[in-house]
Amino acid sequence: MKVKQISIFLENKQGHLLEVVDALAKAKINIRALSIADTSEFGILRIIVPDPEAAKKALKKGGFTFNENDIIAVGVSDTPGGLAKALAVLSEEGINVEYLYAFVSKAEEKAVVVLKTDKLESSIKTLKKAGISIIPPKEVYSL
Repeated sequence: MKVKQISIFLENKQGHLLEVVDALAKAKINIRALSIADTSEFGILRIIVPDPEAAKKALKKGGFTFNENDIIAVGVSDTPGGLAKALAVLSEEGINVEYLYAFVSKAEEKAVVVLKTDKLESSIKTLKKAGISIIPPKEVYSL
C-alpha cells in the first residue's frame, strides 16, 4: 500500500526546474502529482510518476540528485473537515505527519492526499481501521 515518491534536490536557480521536467518529458514520463518546497538557495521537488524506475533512470542520466521515499495516498472526502478527520485519527495514535500534499483526480470522487509520516505501517493500519481509504500504488500511478 506504499507509493513510491521521488524527491529531487534542486538549486533555486532559474531553469533548474525546467531541466528536471524536460528530462522526464524526453523519457516520456508523465508526472501524476508534484510538490515543491523551497528556500532561497535550494528546493525539494517531490513527484509521483507511473514508472518510478524509468524516472530514476532519466534523472540519473540527467545528473540530478534524488532519492526515493515511501509515502501513502489516502482518499478523503472533498468537503470541509475531510482532511481534518484523517489527521485527527493519526494524531490520536501519536503519529506525526512530516509533510503532505494533495491533488484531485477525475477517477476518484475524493481528494487524494499524499502523506509522509514518521510511522508509515502504523499510519496505514490506523487509517484503514478508521474507515479512511488507502489508495493502492497502481491506482495512484494511473490517476
